[in-house]
Amino acid sequence: MKIALCQTTVHKDWHKNLRNAERVIADAVKSKADMVVLPEMFICPYNKKAISAAAQPEGGEAWQAMSEAAAKNHVYLVAGSIPESADGHIYSTAYTFDREGRQIGKYRKMHMFDIDVEGGQYYSESSVITAGDEVCVVETEFGPIGVAICYDVRFPELFRLLAKRGAKAVVMPASFNRTTGPAHWELLMRARALDQEMYVLGCAAAGDLAGSYNGWGHSIAVDPWGSIMEELGEGPGMLMAAVDFAKEDAVRSQIPVLQQLRTDIYEVCEKDCRIKQKKSLDKKGQKTYIK
Repeated sequence: MKIALCQTTVHKDWHKNLRNAERVIADAVKSKADMVVLPEMFICPYNKKAISAAAQPEGGEAWQAMSEAAAKNHVYLVAGSIPESADGHIYSTAYTFDREGRQIGKYRKMHMFDIDVEGGQYYSESSVITAGDEVCVVETEFGPIGVAICYDVRFPELFRLLAKRGAKAVVMPASFNRTTGPAHWELLMRARALDQEMYVLGCAAAGDLAGSYNGWGHSIAVDPWGSIMEELGEGPGMLMAAVDFAKEDAVRSQIPVLQQLRTDIYEVCEKDCRIKQKKSLDKKGQKTYIK
């Protein structure tokens, strides 16, 4: 299976970003890609104003354009993440389409990038984005593929859940910054690949020193042995990764970590924690979510 990671530059005009995405998807298919992955928030700059302006419901213009691009090019498409407006909230949502343009997966970013690094990056993603609460694995003719987004990579529990769901690889739209990128990006990607003995592929937006969010780029593919298959630099580009699930099976057979888990002592399990839309007021007059 060939997976193309398309590291695109994000412009202020989200319509221009959509047209650019359509072009790179077609280019990836010319290079024999079976699946194309776009970056996190590939349609708008990573700031509150731009995200709010580009937010649209499932089935909106961006969704439609990506569905049509998948069908036109007969390719699986993980359409980065798009700001999805729903129920008065905005989510960072990765839609996955099959070769016919049908939506086969929808993942809302689960972990919010709220950080304050002394002398470095400050960002409060939760000030504009609402966290999702469902794990996502999509079925392809090659095998199950898990989906995560950017900051999710710091949470091995999610990747264990994806592995338990049967994922043979995890693809991850991302947009690390120049504070955490040089320090942690490669390390985290290799760690998650080793944790679950699976392919982990991160597709980042190209770096833009003039942008409001200073991205790191460096899209990367890591194999189940934890080895870097290929990594891009900061500028726009395409990484084509050939994943071999027979190799993954061999690694898992030789070092059977997932069979050696001490579930009699510990276990990572998925809870039904989805929050219902209904709200009530507690005795103090504060909002309480009914689960």
